Amino acid sequence: MLSTKLQLQDKLPLTCSRRGTCCHGNLVMLNPWELACLAGEKKMTPGEFRDLSCDYGGIRLRFDGKTNGQGKKACSQYLDDIGCSVHVARPLACRLFPLGRQMQNDDLNYMYQGEQFPCLEFCPEVTKLPYLTVSEYLADQQTEALEMAQNEYLKLMQNLADIAFELLLDTGLAASGDTETLPQWRIMGNQLPEDLAKSIGPEWLDSLMIPDISLESEDPVSYALKHHDLLRLKVQEKMGNLQTFPELHDASVLIMGLALHLARALGAKPEILAEHWINTAKLHGAME
Repeated sequence: MLSTKLQLQDKLPLTCSRRGTCCHGNLVMLNPWELACLAGEKKMTPGEFRDLSCDYGGIRLRFDGKTNGQGKKACSQYLDDIGCSVHVARPLACRLFPLGRQMQNDDLNYMYQGEQFPCLEFCPEVTKLPYLTVSEYLADQQTEALEMAQNEYLKLMQNLADIAFELLLDTGLAASGDTETLPQWRIMGNQLPEDLAKSIGPEWLDSLMIPDISLESEDPVSYALKHHDLLRLKVQEKMGNLQTFPELHDASVLIMGLALHLARALGAKPEILAEHWINTAKLHGAME
């Protein structure tokens, strides 16, 4: 679908009419910081909230509430006559809607899908409400902390992919003539999210989505950095003494699976990233 890119000074009908339309039938992906914040708002552990309200090991908020007049299911956190029950801790996707956000090579862009502003179809009354610039809307929605978290988890995603590269390229696995690892990366990039979650397994999914980090007194950057350290430590403990090429293959595939699963949580397209990383590995001697 065509995306309409925006400038921060662009003025749009971004004042919400509070009808709850966007709380039905949408796709809300979660990074680990957002999952922890939602759980904290609900006075639950992240694991409890994930099991109750999320799909695919915690990367997607479940939409299994009542059906509205358009036949769309409500978000699991939406309550009739009240609205969002976790409004203070709502994820970045909810705060930005109907806008999207793309970070590529440190170049940040905001946009919306299609040529017509999305809210006009089901909430046409927004045209009678005050218009806001994109910059004003971001400030009003208090997106800064969640955008910081998103940026840090994009770095963590790349760092996981780098570990998968190291296991393939720096251990002698690629030089041994291995032609099985890259095809497995491609398979994972094209797997359904539920299938990739099963491939990763519960132990590593827990490490990816519900790290043992207290949310108290943590800002999103320090939370993500601590998460990165925990994952690095786990990789070192589990994979630091691998001896055989089959073991190295399995380890590279697993860690790339984590990177691709996190990529989906961050709104990226795993199939495109997998091809990019495969081509990069080929440039450094890997084969398929």
